[in-house]
Order: sequence, then C-alpha cells, then structure tokens
Amino acid sequence: MQHTLDQVKLSASESLQTLVENRTSYTLERCELNVFETYTESYKVPLTFNDFVITSMLRGKKVMHLFDKKGFDYFPGQTVIVPPAVTMEIDFPEATNLNPTQCIALAIDQEQIQKTIAYLNEFFPKEGSNEKWLLNYDEYHFYNNEEIAYLINKVIRICSERTKEKDVLADLTLKELLVRIMQTQNLKTISDDGYNLNQNPLAFVLNYIKSNLNEKISINSLSDKACMSKATFYRLFKRELGISPNDFILTEKINKAKLLLAQPGAKVASISYELGFSDANYFIRAFKKNVGITPGAYQLQVANQLIH
Repeated sequence: MQHTLDQVKLSASESLQTLVENRTSYTLERCELNVFETYTESYKVPLTFNDFVITSMLRGKKVMHLFDKKGFDYFPGQTVIVPPAVTMEIDFPEATNLNPTQCIALAIDQEQIQKTIAYLNEFFPKEGSNEKWLLNYDEYHFYNNEEIAYLINKVIRICSERTKEKDVLADLTLKELLVRIMQTQNLKTISDDGYNLNQNPLAFVLNYIKSNLNEKISINSLSDKACMSKATFYRLFKRELGISPNDFILTEKINKAKLLLAQPGAKVASISYELGFSDANYFIRAFKKNVGITPGAYQLQVANQLIH
C-alpha cells in the first residue's frame, strides 16, 4: 500500500511569482524545504539542486526525466531521490488552475548525509562481507511506506514552524528519514531475482519466503536458514530492511493474493487457503488493512478496469 503525504495549503493566487514551479522555501541550517506548485501545462522544465534532494509528490501528476532514462509518471504517494547537481526535466501534462501539481523538494547538506552513513557503517555494520550502508541511485523512484510518509510529513511540519529548536528537530528527523530510505532500497535490492543469494543471508531468506508463500512460515525456520539465533535474525532483518519478518511475509502474501484475485472466477476463500491463512476472515481483514479495500472489492475494481 502506498502512503500519500499530508497536503500543504496552496499559495494564494495573488502571491504567485510564476505559474510554473512557483517556489516557497524554508531554509534551515542543514536543509532547505522547497514547495513547488504548477498551474499550467508545460514541458521539459529543468530543475537542479547543488545538494542531494528528496522529492515527494503532494498533488497532481508530473512526468519526470532523470539520468537520460525514459520519463516516468510521478504521483502522490511516491518519492524520488536525486544526487547533487543532477538536472531533472519535468513535464506537467495535466496541470491547470483548478488541478495544480504540488510537490516538495528537500535539499540536504552533503556533510549531514556522509556523517549519517559513516555512523551506520561504524555502529550498525551490515551483514555480508562487502556490504556497506549507502544511498543507491539505481533505486531512485519508490512508493512511500508508512514510516517514510510519516517522516517527510514531520520534516515539512518542522520546517514551516517558527520555533528555536527546529534545526535540532529537523536534524534528527532527517537522519531517521535517510535510514528509512536506505532500508527501503536494501529491501528492494536484495529482493530482486538477479541478486546473488550467497552474498547476504537475508537475501536467501527473502527468496525462500517468496518461493513458499503457500506455507505457514515460522521465524524459527527462517532463523535456522539464516544460521542465526532467532533474536539475532529478527533484529538484523528489522535493522537492515526496515520491516519485521512477519510484516514482510504478510506483504508478499497480499501481493500474491492481488495477482490471484485478478484471475477470472477466483474465489476469496480458496485464495486464503492457498496462501496459508488460518481462516478466510483473517485474510479479508489483513487484505483490507494493507490494500484499503476488501478482496471482493478489489476483484470488482480489477474487473471494471478490464471492461473500460
């Protein structure tokens, strides 16, 4: 489930300097929060920052062009990270006065990032011989999870407050946000099919989970496969991937359930049984909590999309 950010109040029309990427800035000691609004259709608008940037959509739709790769649609609930001095080119195909786009760009001082990464590598080294904490620019576009959405909302709130301690509070929140982003990237990287399973014991475990979603998978069996005690395994999994093993198993089962529910004639009860849920009611509750709607409603949604 992707998590959208809290919307920021749009600028009053009389205060707009421009209709394309109108900027409101909040400058702190180690970061700068920019809120951009666009009110008219426009294309290939360049934007470059000297610092590392976390951007997140609040309203509307953009098409982002980055790293000489094909442009991609960018919607609320998604985040993009951009290295220093890299130019984004942005299209606004649907922006109007009544349907503006709004996004934030959080520029973070490079020294702050280096210190956070150095601290993690010294005190919380990753499992695996050559593994290091780092920001992975191959995984630059991702859906917000609950923690990332919460922390970006918190940074926006802190930056726009007028309090003396806001630099300290922003500092702590930014460090946690960077850790959460790196954990999300780790999870994506070592979940990929092309990843070398011998490189990291967690990669082997993730692959096992994805291959055995029809089973009831216990933490004991997973910790055995990782050759670790249960406590060490659980702690390491949560620290490196930002999610508990149980939550990862449930998320993967729900993702598989969505594929199965999209097949014509699929029955909710049989899918629940096939994915190793103890009963159909528990499956329905878990699905609704993760996806926002019941499995039956999801089936109707998919069927309607096929008709249209």
